[in-house]
Amino acid sequence: MKFFASCGKGLEYLLADELVALGCAKATATMAGVNVEGTLPDAQRAVLWSHLASRVLWPIAEFDCPDEHALYDGCLAVDWTAHVGPMHSIAIDAHVSGDALTHARYAAQRVKDAIVDTLRARTGQRPDVDVEAPDVRISLVVRKGRAILSIDLSGGPMHRRGWRRVQGLAPLKETVAAAVLLRADWPRIHANGGDLLDPMCGSGTLLIEGALMAADVAPGLLRHARLPPTRWPGFDAAAWQARVDEAQARAQRGLAALRPCLHGSDLDPHAIRAARENAERAGVLEAIDLAVCDVATLPAQAAARGTVVCNPPYDARLAADRDLYRALGDALKRATPQWRAALLCGDPELAHATGLRAKKRYPIFNGAIECSLIVVDPIAPPPREGADRRALPDGAQMVANRLRKNLDRLARWRQQEQVTCFRAYDADIPEYACAVDVYTTQDGDVWLHVQEYAAPAEIPEATTRKRLSDLLLAVREVFQLPREKVAVKTRSTGKGGSKYGRFDHRGEFITVEEGAARLRVNLFDYLDTGLFLDHRPLRARMALEARGKRFLNLFCYTGAATVQAAAQGAAQTTSIDLSATYLEWLADNLRGNGIGGTRHRIAQADALKWLEADSGEYDVIFCDPPTFSNSKRADDFDVQRDHVRLLRAALARLAPGGVLYFSNNFRRFRLDEAALAGFAAVEDISAATIPPDFARNPKIHRAWRMTR
Repeated sequence: MKFFASCGKGLEYLLADELVALGCAKATATMAGVNVEGTLPDAQRAVLWSHLASRVLWPIAEFDCPDEHALYDGCLAVDWTAHVGPMHSIAIDAHVSGDALTHARYAAQRVKDAIVDTLRARTGQRPDVDVEAPDVRISLVVRKGRAILSIDLSGGPMHRRGWRRVQGLAPLKETVAAAVLLRADWPRIHANGGDLLDPMCGSGTLLIEGALMAADVAPGLLRHARLPPTRWPGFDAAAWQARVDEAQARAQRGLAALRPCLHGSDLDPHAIRAARENAERAGVLEAIDLAVCDVATLPAQAAARGTVVCNPPYDARLAADRDLYRALGDALKRATPQWRAALLCGDPELAHATGLRAKKRYPIFNGAIECSLIVVDPIAPPPREGADRRALPDGAQMVANRLRKNLDRLARWRQQEQVTCFRAYDADIPEYACAVDVYTTQDGDVWLHVQEYAAPAEIPEATTRKRLSDLLLAVREVFQLPREKVAVKTRSTGKGGSKYGRFDHRGEFITVEEGAARLRVNLFDYLDTGLFLDHRPLRARMALEARGKRFLNLFCYTGAATVQAAAQGAAQTTSIDLSATYLEWLADNLRGNGIGGTRHRIAQADALKWLEADSGEYDVIFCDPPTFSNSKRADDFDVQRDHVRLLRAALARLAPGGVLYFSNNFRRFRLDEAALAGFAAVEDISAATIPPDFARNPKIHRAWRMTR
């Protein structure tokens, strides 16, 4: 017979070797799995003992499947009474490709319909559907017009071993961890008395899998010790139980003999706590030494031989952290110079950043993320003379050169104007489409804020990720900053088009200076930081004009313009916004500058309605509305539709001789000059309000000076 063992991409050849070692007659690697020649006992053995397989599928039918009708008819022809009992529950997992069938869920539904119709006609009963824990799990694969129906002997994903109590932020699949351990040659090294080290262990996946592997514990034992993986009638339950009994005896002997030879550390104490709980559940806690430790202070290992396995941090954005990978490489060369290592890195550039000379490189997918697994043996060979193993990739080097050029060009202006927060790069090289802003704190600490612009739809996502990775390598190389001081806002596609993806929630503020004001900035938690750098000249202009006068800030956001005006001696300030978060931020900014009292009013309100109800007079008004707002607490606002009404109401509040500054960043905005001419004198001052660091992007905003 032939059956199929699926696996993650990159594990196929390892799995083929493993299945042959388990007794299968032949195993041939294919995309995301292995075609196996073997018996049903071989398949059962794979379910219990394979470290790498995701599922083991036993085929029961194959037929032509050009469309949904053929799918239903082909399923209807199967004798389902031989596979599903009257009291069994079922679930169908479908994977389809091609033009005829494009929806896996619909295909699964048609298979279910055929099974139910067949059993109802023959037995008068129908099976229940249980997608979580069915008695019989059925797999459908449709590819190139052929359908294959199989029984999932594994009963579900085999990477779920049953020991994980606590999951980390980015857990490594146990099957991928096993692949890293096998590439690290851990079974042989353990047999020869060597140790295992994971210096960034997270919740302990690599260490626990390594301990179970060393103790000869079957990967499926904990999960299936009490119940078999399936109740399919063709499954030999007695033979399965005999294999489980044998595996339990081997596990008892192996765990009893397991020496304390595994070492793990992590900077996060919560991760170490999770690793301990997971290791206790797996029954290997006594064999693993766990400690809270920064990789930079990793102590030298006592064992003469051993292997290092590690899955350093990375994410779907491939936000590169070269310093962390460099620190890892330096630590391993110091602590374990003659050991072997297998490191699962986010991409080849990050692997390169370790400074370690890879003996082998393997592409491996951790979920949807393509990673680079490098094998190093030994970790610290004699260095090659004249070799620079840390040079930037070509794209990153190009961005770094442009950044340095921009910094040199802006240096004199920044010194003269005492500018500490500025834009250093604005998609200067079109392929690397990001804005890079620099924020320098009162103490001189430098932080970076990187915002990715939406790429054209025809650019592949992998290309945009690679370009962002290169840009991040460049900015951190130029500014010599660790990852935690670089905030990255990336774009992801969702309903309605391109939008920013998830943000961090660090609640971390830094304080920067602009002119006479100190302002709180949050680089990580929101789309914007709390300080619009392009409005710097306009804020300075208004602050000077507001000395001794009454200043009104509409749609005030975090109140940077208000603080500037108050710091320059405004007699009164009034700030209006609908957001309680922004107004609290403004209050903090005022307190941070020693500004308070009844002369400085803050009101949470719809700006337009507030204007039309207010009877006060103001000498300087700043109005910077959003492009669009549909808050539940106010009427919908559209700047193009409503700006004439807004400006009429605002100009009505101007004192004699007063001035209103109106600004917005909607690229397609058109000021209705004809309508405004009846009640306002208007001057376009946009060019004078664009600072040198935004000269590449003069359309970042438009601004007008208006009087009655």
